[in-house]
Amino acid sequence: MEHFERTLSIVCKAVRSIRESEFSALLQACHDTLNAGGKLIVSGLGKNVPICEKFVGTMNSLGIPAAFMHTNSAVHGDLGVVRNGDLVIVLTKSGETSESVHLAHLLKLRECELWLLSFSRESTLYGAIPNRLIVELEHEGDEWNILPNNSTLLNLIVLQELAMQIAKAQNIPLDALRQNHPGGAIGAQLGGDAL
Repeated sequence: MEHFERTLSIVCKAVRSIRESEFSALLQACHDTLNAGGKLIVSGLGKNVPICEKFVGTMNSLGIPAAFMHTNSAVHGDLGVVRNGDLVIVLTKSGETSESVHLAHLLKLRECELWLLSFSRESTLYGAIPNRLIVELEHEGDEWNILPNNSTLLNLIVLQELAMQIAKAQNIPLDALRQNHPGGAIGAQLGGDAL
């Protein structure tokens, strides 16, 4: 069990490193974007893909406009998902990945609000994107401190907390979830509440 305790300790320390001002600013930006008729877009590659998809899935369940744009596929036509007034969050651990740097450059040419979710305050993207939420992570948890393990877990925690706070700020009613999630145990539970 000491392995789990070590992981929890590392993750808790990383969560505490998040600046309230950065999270609050991102939440407000998402709220403003949605109120203006825009949507939220998350972009990542590699192990961050399912993390992005989880966030979008949560947004869809709540009826909140959101989309996933794969960082690699963006330059092959997927940039078309970005409309004027949208907000795009780019996930990259190092802030140096060439595909992410290139995507950020292209997005800055569009009329969207660009945000960075990363783990370094000394990176190319940290300098290029003024809107950012940075998590300080001391170790990935693997033998070599290389595998995207704790970083992806933290991205999930950050994006899911963002989703919960967006739902609260947008005053999403339970009926929205009831309409969008009629299947499975959740659907049965919500249907039971409706009867």
